[in-house]
Amino acid sequence: MPDGSLRPDLSSDDHWHRRLAAFNNHRFAPALPGADWQADIDSQSKLLIEEGIWLEAARAAVAERAAQAPRDPDGFVAWFEELDRTGPGQHDPLFPWLAETATRDEMCWFLTQEVAGEAGFEDLAALTQVRMPQGPKLEIARNYWDEMGRGNPKGMHGPLLDALAHRLGLTPHVETTVWESLALANTMAGLAASRRYAFHSMGALGVIEQTAPGRATLVALGLKRLGVPAGDRHYFDLHSVLDVKHSAAWNKEALHPLVAQNPDYAPAIAEGALMRLECGAACFRRYRQELGLN
Repeated sequence: MPDGSLRPDLSSDDHWHRRLAAFNNHRFAPALPGADWQADIDSQSKLLIEEGIWLEAARAAVAERAAQAPRDPDGFVAWFEELDRTGPGQHDPLFPWLAETATRDEMCWFLTQEVAGEAGFEDLAALTQVRMPQGPKLEIARNYWDEMGRGNPKGMHGPLLDALAHRLGLTPHVETTVWESLALANTMAGLAASRRYAFHSMGALGVIEQTAPGRATLVALGLKRLGVPAGDRHYFDLHSVLDVKHSAAWNKEALHPLVAQNPDYAPAIAEGALMRLECGAACFRRYRQELGLN
């Protein structure tokens, strides 16, 4: 892969996204020091450059729309909230179909892709909050505590999704995951891991909270229709309600003060949100294609 130039087809490179997914698994995994640490750093530096080229291409693709976001805090939050209605991928026909029509096998295929591409909201939030201003930092902390089940292992959101996957017999693997799902996880990881994209990550995480409840509600309805017990589908039932509160608080306590502090943060937050939504929209299109939907 060439350095220093933007490859137009980089975002659709299956092999590259699998490499980057493996890299993210490696760089975020707790480890012990080894004798090959210099070679490891050298390998990481090459992938970080490739990741940067790809993220910059994704950022450039949304920059024009992001530049239209107002730079006053009230106007910006209003613009951000409008993404729930007019942002890329919103109200995709995939989700009513999952709620009303999908067979159990089709629902399981969809969930397998989603589980394989799950980036771990709590970890992304923890990375993003580093040295943020006090107000946004506290809001991320409150959100993180909810994601962690408020100290109760049975209420942790990540394990709830894992439990659903186990009950349904899902076997998610990077090798069998469509590249669009991997690209979504890679985007979130790349934004959260680099401080130069810290405000992009704030926008990407915030737009997840804002747009997820409607989709979670429809997935939960589909699981209920297919006879999945309430305890097993709790992850989606929970996010259909809790994320509404999270979104309102995130916009008020994190995004509004950041833009008030520095209007130059507005386009970065907007770019991050749009990058995340474009990734989601690409996933939904690919899922519909794989599931035979027009």
